[in-house]
Amino acid sequence: MIYLDYNASTPLDDAAREAMLPYLGRSYGNPSSSHAAGRPLREAIEKARAQVAELLGATPEEIIFNSGGTEGCNHVIKGVAYALRDRGKHIITSAIEHAAVLNACRFLEQQGYEITYLEVDSNGRVDPKAIAHEVRHDTILISIMHANNEVGTIQPIAEIAEIAREGGVFMFTDAAQSCGKIETRVDRLGVDFLTVAGHKLYAPQGIGALYIRRGVTLEALHHGAGHQQGRRSGTEPSALIVGLGAAAEVTRKYEGTARLSVLRDRLYDGLRHSLGDQVVILGHPTNRLPNTLCVGFRGRIGADVLSACLEICASTGTACHSGRRERSATLAAMNVPEEIAFGAVRFSVGRHTTEWEIDSAVEQLIRAVPSVRTADR
Repeated sequence: MIYLDYNASTPLDDAAREAMLPYLGRSYGNPSSSHAAGRPLREAIEKARAQVAELLGATPEEIIFNSGGTEGCNHVIKGVAYALRDRGKHIITSAIEHAAVLNACRFLEQQGYEITYLEVDSNGRVDPKAIAHEVRHDTILISIMHANNEVGTIQPIAEIAEIAREGGVFMFTDAAQSCGKIETRVDRLGVDFLTVAGHKLYAPQGIGALYIRRGVTLEALHHGAGHQQGRRSGTEPSALIVGLGAAAEVTRKYEGTARLSVLRDRLYDGLRHSLGDQVVILGHPTNRLPNTLCVGFRGRIGADVLSACLEICASTGTACHSGRRERSATLAAMNVPEEIAFGAVRFSVGRHTTEWEIDSAVEQLIRAVPSVRTADR
């Protein structure tokens, strides 16, 4: 197996696994309990909170733990909407956001909120000037992802956050894909909210974190006994949280990002050398995640290409509904022609990817692409 789908999920880091083990057996108390069985778990959770905060340039009090990126996006979008509904019901986002953002916004539209879905350019980039143009007196939130999960394009979040501040609007960025790959310090991005997804960060699946700037009040998504300063009720999953904290600590000290770019470019150069203009890079050519390569195999179907490469694990950019192919929302928003979009495949490398795997993947792909039938609509 050649795993080139790190944007979908990452393996559990060894340090995270080791840190979790004591909390999967002997330590089973409730972290909210004040007795001897609960105190060690509470201390472990607070250590993890500090580790995540340090990675993000935040304070521990600004971090809450949750189930992952989807919950974080829903919490911010619905939480701001409900907390500020008397002030305004207008939200600005983009057409290429993760489904957790887009579907939360569509849910709010059914309740009378107005959502502006900004277009992006052919590289998948949002124009900050377009955002400034859309800010109104009743705008309460701007939600723009830090980096696109499909093509890897990085958005100018700090610039957009400045526009939000000038307009008195809250700023949220979904950093599920960017955290651990590029800098996601909230003190430099200038955002009010930021999401972290553990399983994109070599932490366990089912755990994430949400940064909420000090002094900001959100309507709670979960109502219960008032855990985590009343912001997210529910008994904390100690082992998962400890794993996330350990993974955040490893990520903060990780110095191999440049290596990811080298591997990514080695893959593209190998494909381009043999396939020429049959392979088209999608997303921003330079301002994209260091580990992400999204290409379109011209005139082919991405799923067919991957089916011909049984060892390669990657993701495609098309969906098939009732026998009809559709471009992903991101590629459609970028106006990628169907002959290229149907052949889209996202490769994403990670810490464990080797040069041998890249070279082997190139060999398999350059054999497969010419053998795959051309696409029909």
